[in-house]
Amino acid sequence: MICKVSMDRVWQQHYAAGTPAEIDPDAWASLVELLQNRIRRFADQPAFANAGSQLSYAEFDEHALALAAYLQTELGLNKGERIALMMPNILPYAVALYAALRAGLVVVNVNPLYTPRELLHQLNDAGAGTLIVWADVAATVAEVIEQTALTTVIITQTADLLTMELPPTAVDVRLGQAVKTVALADALMSGGARRFAAPRLTGDDLAFLQYTGGTTGASKGAMLTHRNIIANMLQVCAMFQSVLQEGEEIIITALPLYHIYALTCNFFAGILFGGLNVLITNPRDLPGLVATLSRWSFTYMTGVNTLYNGLLHTPGFAELDFSTLRLCSAGGMAVQGAVADRWQAVTGYVLTEGYGLSETSPVLTSNPVTISQHNGSIGLPVPSTDIRIVDEAGKVLAIGEAGELCSKGPQIMTGYWRDAAATQQAMTADGYFRTGDIARVDTRGFFYLIDRKKDMILVSGFNVYPNEVEEVIAGMEGVLECACIGVPDARSGEAVVLYVVKQAEAELTADQIIAWCADKLARYKTPQRIEFTDALPKSNVGKILRRALREQGDSTS
Repeated sequence: MICKVSMDRVWQQHYAAGTPAEIDPDAWASLVELLQNRIRRFADQPAFANAGSQLSYAEFDEHALALAAYLQTELGLNKGERIALMMPNILPYAVALYAALRAGLVVVNVNPLYTPRELLHQLNDAGAGTLIVWADVAATVAEVIEQTALTTVIITQTADLLTMELPPTAVDVRLGQAVKTVALADALMSGGARRFAAPRLTGDDLAFLQYTGGTTGASKGAMLTHRNIIANMLQVCAMFQSVLQEGEEIIITALPLYHIYALTCNFFAGILFGGLNVLITNPRDLPGLVATLSRWSFTYMTGVNTLYNGLLHTPGFAELDFSTLRLCSAGGMAVQGAVADRWQAVTGYVLTEGYGLSETSPVLTSNPVTISQHNGSIGLPVPSTDIRIVDEAGKVLAIGEAGELCSKGPQIMTGYWRDAAATQQAMTADGYFRTGDIARVDTRGFFYLIDRKKDMILVSGFNVYPNEVEEVIAGMEGVLECACIGVPDARSGEAVVLYVVKQAEAELTADQIIAWCADKLARYKTPQRIEFTDALPKSNVGKILRRALREQGDSTS
């Protein structure tokens, strides 16, 4: 019997008390209207903290207004133009994000760990003319600046907006030789003396180009509107509202804000509740993170499995005071049962797992806050969201049967930037987004992720696409063929393994291949292990069979 769970929404019966079945994505005309509403309400309360300094909501507003005025008047940026932000979690990121939206610009979030090759593709694909970059990674920009359409680079120092003084990082001289460069501090001072004319914004206006890989490995910009983000923020907050309190939340933001998960669930959701986002600039420094946690009576945090697992293995974490903690949200990658069980044993709180993608702003499902322990599911569809499981022909499958998870709701992107073909391929005829992930649903409406439809690898919550890795390696002298797969890894969820067939008589080593990758791939994409082989398994048409490689690895492990 086929159960049309996407029509019946049986999952709503298992929502926490008070969770609405629907949200209003038009509750605010734009993200700017939302931010201004919250700023007026919580003006004197702290909004962001980092490195011993804080910004109140009013100060956050003041700095963002000055920067928006500078972008609009001095740089002449018009509504709809793209501006790239390349920063870790520092106070200037929060200000720059709000300023860009306020000026009606489209934010292009850029991973500051990107290599020049990765950065060049994203900047050029988005057509960004302005970049705000952290000085510590400005050298990466200098490598490609002359190949981009950038006309202005605004450089922020680590000490910007902090009360402490730090020596500035020297900026690569090639930037100033190629384009106009300006210090963020100077832009704020100049903009503070200028008049800002607020553009008219609606929910349909583009707010973000959030880049995500495709199954072919090509990085694509998911077009997310103001309405998309407002909808998802309200959907997330609806699931969590019974445990979070307005004006009382202290939120640990260790996940990078340039990642869609923290952007929605920390930045925007935190502001909606009038909370304080404690920005963690370097979450890889786990002892430093534990030291920061010890200084705050934190109430809410988000993380991926690897972060939670890392904290559990960091000295001093188990001795922290968790008495104020209300919610621990987990996403970005599958939560391992052993990690969830230990987290609950140490902190007394359940890891509330959810699921989503960049194309869905990102949250599609979340477990209710009422569960008593981790259940291995990705939870229930959030309000105003339909999900169905379908086979290859698009036929809705019965409860318990595995198929592709497809979703529909106000948080779904409007499409891929300048890629109508990819957009059409990603959507069904009746408006459902094809996630490419394989899942099943039980009788209560809880969904369980089984596998990815394609070969994407998930390393610490970040997507790694085999085609991209293989293309980089294929350009190396001595490589005949190669194939990339993911294997289970206790630390990062999955690790990248590369199988290589060498050219005849080539003297190629694993260290040489890894060194080749270091200049062309972000660290999380770089293979952790190289396996040399005489041949790769292929189909009758010559397609390399990655699944056979995975099975081969399983049989020998």
